[in-house]
Amino acid sequence: MAIKYVPYFPNTLEGQAILDNFVRTKRVLRYRDNDQLIERVERGMPLYEMETKETIGTNPNQNKIIRGECLSACAYLKEQGIQVDLVYIDPPFASGADYAKKVYIRRNPLVAKAIEQAESELDVEELKAFEEKMYGDVWDKERYLNWMYENLMAIKSVMSDTASIYVHLDWHIGHYVKILMDEIFGEDNFRNEIVWSYPGRERVSENKFQAKHDTIYFYAKSDETKLNIIKKEWTREDRIKALRRKIYTDENGKEWFWETRGQADGIEPKKVYLDDYVAKGGALNDVWNDIQFLRGNDPERVDYATQKPEALLERVIQASSNEGMLVADFFGGSGVTAAVANKLGRRFIHCDIGVNSIQTVRDRLLANKAEFEVLEIKDGVSLYRNPVQTMDKLKSLIKGLRNEDALDKFWEGSIVDTKYGMMPVYLPNLMDSTTRLLDKPLMNRIIREALPDLPEDTKRVIVYYIDIIDRKEIEDFIRENNDRTTIEIELRDLKQVLDDVVIEDNAEWELAESHEDLLGGWKLTLKHFHSDRVLRKIDEVNLKGQQQALQKGKDFKPLEISEEGLETIEWLSLDCTTADPKAPWHSDAEIKIDRLGYVTRNGIKTSDFWDATICSEAKPLRLKIRNICGDETVYIL
Repeated sequence: MAIKYVPYFPNTLEGQAILDNFVRTKRVLRYRDNDQLIERVERGMPLYEMETKETIGTNPNQNKIIRGECLSACAYLKEQGIQVDLVYIDPPFASGADYAKKVYIRRNPLVAKAIEQAESELDVEELKAFEEKMYGDVWDKERYLNWMYENLMAIKSVMSDTASIYVHLDWHIGHYVKILMDEIFGEDNFRNEIVWSYPGRERVSENKFQAKHDTIYFYAKSDETKLNIIKKEWTREDRIKALRRKIYTDENGKEWFWETRGQADGIEPKKVYLDDYVAKGGALNDVWNDIQFLRGNDPERVDYATQKPEALLERVIQASSNEGMLVADFFGGSGVTAAVANKLGRRFIHCDIGVNSIQTVRDRLLANKAEFEVLEIKDGVSLYRNPVQTMDKLKSLIKGLRNEDALDKFWEGSIVDTKYGMMPVYLPNLMDSTTRLLDKPLMNRIIREALPDLPEDTKRVIVYYIDIIDRKEIEDFIRENNDRTTIEIELRDLKQVLDDVVIEDNAEWELAESHEDLLGGWKLTLKHFHSDRVLRKIDEVNLKGQQQALQKGKDFKPLEISEEGLETIEWLSLDCTTADPKAPWHSDAEIKIDRLGYVTRNGIKTSDFWDATICSEAKPLRLKIRNICGDETVYIL
């Protein structure tokens, strides 16, 4: 249950263009009471309890990594009185694509032969791996625009008076969002439509030109917002192309040209050396074609599907902020905004709903020696890894739920009961925060719009909720207003289903004092690790691969895990500060194993292979292990 709803006052700016083909997110309720038509509009961002999961360093700048939705994160910032100076967001593009993370099975550190093989055969293509879906960028236009409208309003409410916002999209939905931003921020505050044109492999199509650019919409909060002048450093080839001058070479081999501008006013031509002219640089325009798209072997890559290059964010952050200012990204993904902001001396806020994003940016910032705190919004639902995976999992967790083509898309499916027959089932969409709360406006919509369209023999429907305004109040509302049909409405708490989604991993270890060096310390040796979640995923991959191999008449080599199961560990950390299970995590020593088996120890990359141990100077009190799919489990030592 939300603590309260923080208002963001989403008032349409007078005189601005608006989209009329979708209904903005408003909690509108119209119903009759004593023959009077009552209308109530509730607007606000849900404020939930915020839990500190980990603190890195002393963090004097109050840098934050927040796991949760944009709307709830903005509610927290607004309640805390925190204002943002620059926002860059790279939200879903409504592209219809599924984005997956490639999950690599590590090498078994207990088998000497595997270590020898790792040293001689480092062919990435031969590594055992499978894909894990991170999120599905699948929306209908109406729902996407409502979702974006509410998010943009929330973001605007935490922007300072001189703040700027950059929204990164592409051709799928950007033109609609541009009109939304005109409405929310005002047409007069539109600054640029930036075209990021990235070079890459050329493809030939018979019916369209190849799409080779993204679009970034740049708006200011007010006329007081200023832009830092940035000059693009032109190469020799850029200058020669732009000059359209004949290039000469002097006796020392230096290139020069005649500067002839001003001859009409009697000014003599001037000899200018090309090296001096190139050094000056040129004014930056709104077409950015000098920033490469990241490739598979780029050293920046962190194995995140939607990662953007640091050069892109460097340009945005340098142009619209100064040192010490606060930069926020509410769809933070791989953490490039936070990483670049930290490098450039800015404070940062990274927010994302996916646990993989939080883990990626946490590890990335640790390697960059950043100081920050990791926070989690306690919104009443234990998300699996991201909302899409949770929604997929729900369909198998709700007993008897089946697809029902005869029902409107409002209903997720149905459950067949001997007494009531087919019972349509409503599930809140975890990708859409407006459906999280079951309140009177949502129930009114169910009663007035959804129930009348059901088959005549429907006797009961089931409505699942995550958060409810007041169960008794909703039940009273149902009794008073469900007079158009004889259909019963049963309310069920979805959290009771989700509580069993995540199964903790099992681990066995030995802890002993270490005397391997003069300083002494403690060594923890992993003996066994069992992740039911990972093993079930591997079983699914093997079954699918076997079926495909049979169809094609090919041999199939299944993914295999040793009895020790240590190949399924990606990261582990020791907390030597506290054994309190509710206290924020303090990483006194940690190891991350990359896909080739090499170790990053305490944020520093090494050429060592993991030997199934982790050491600390002080006696460890807690152990945290992250499996290769991203689940983390804490053990008291």
